[in-house]
Amino acid sequence: MQDSLDHAASALPDGWPAGYGRRVLAEIDSTNAEAARVAPQLAGPEWIMALKQTAGRGRRGRAWVNPEGNFAATLVLQPAESPEVVALRSFVASLALYDAFAAVTGRPQGLSLKWPNDVLLNGGKVAGILLESVGTGGQVMHIGIGIGVNLKVAPGADQVEAGALRPVSLLSETGAAVTPDEFLTELARAYAHYEAQFTTYGFEPIRTLWLARAARLGEVITARTLRDEQVGTFETVDAAGNLVLSTAKGRVTIAAAEIFF
Repeated sequence: MQDSLDHAASALPDGWPAGYGRRVLAEIDSTNAEAARVAPQLAGPEWIMALKQTAGRGRRGRAWVNPEGNFAATLVLQPAESPEVVALRSFVASLALYDAFAAVTGRPQGLSLKWPNDVLLNGGKVAGILLESVGTGGQVMHIGIGIGVNLKVAPGADQVEAGALRPVSLLSETGAAVTPDEFLTELARAYAHYEAQFTTYGFEPIRTLWLARAARLGEVITARTLRDEQVGTFETVDAAGNLVLSTAKGRVTIAAAEIFF
């Protein structure tokens, strides 16, 4: 099922954050699926990266296309907070991705964060985040933060839903040729920084930083839920991570939705 290329602590690259494990697999069905399988045996947080995924997943069960040279990894954590607080780590991961992109390209220009869990580059989607958790009795036992990045190749327009933002790759938009290994190190380092901030100071500093990088803040956007559609001005993200829109019918708070510009 899997071919592990790197398990040993001695193989950790320079700059790798202390306390985080690292394993790189040649091929796997899905890094999130592998994270769920190995999580009960892990003693601490660990990054799992696959050079090839055969059944990658995106939000709402959609397939995530992962051509060779692109990035697919999942961070496994054993959090101690309530499920509502644990879910806020999508914002932590978004900030880490933003910093990792800035680090490998040398510039943050063109980057922005799309609620709830995408990273945009020059207006196109370059990365996505998928959180999956396992718990019982209202307590999260572990969470997998799955991250997919178009480092080298972007899916075609026919591979995304109608109305979705165009997929872009880091290489095509910036000319930066970055390997998955290189990106993993930068991402892990950035994530460790924001995770420490989150667990020490809570969500508010993360929320403030995220809003400073938010796409279309103060502009009119469309939020589609499974039940309805709301059009309004993107006002803020509240203390619970919800999207807040100012609409013709008043202020609306949305916990989960697909956002369209």
